[in-house]
Amino acid sequence: MNLNITGHHVEVTPALQSYVEEKVGRVLRHFDHATSAQVILRVERNTHKAEVTVHVKGKDFFAEATDPADLYAAIDFMVDKLDRQVRKHKEIVTDHHQPVTPAAQGE
Repeated sequence: MNLNITGHHVEVTPALQSYVEEKVGRVLRHFDHATSAQVILRVERNTHKAEVTVHVKGKDFFAEATDPADLYAAIDFMVDKLDRQVRKHKEIVTDHHQPVTPAAQGE
């Protein structure tokens, strides 16, 4: 998987990059069909903002979060949102292929 991290009005330090890689990697290990991810970290008028776009086969996931004081907190909120989206999508995909049991057919 290709992970691209960029910063707008903020320098992406090695510590910040490894933190993002760890957090996003933890979410994407639940879903192994991800092809690429784009993370954008911004500081706008004293507001820290983190955005992520994850490309998977047939679908794109987008999550963003802001925090007034801490970029690391914004990253955590963003990862939580992304995790919920990925889990919901994974449940839909796996529920779609459940075999029909005789009890469910009414026999």
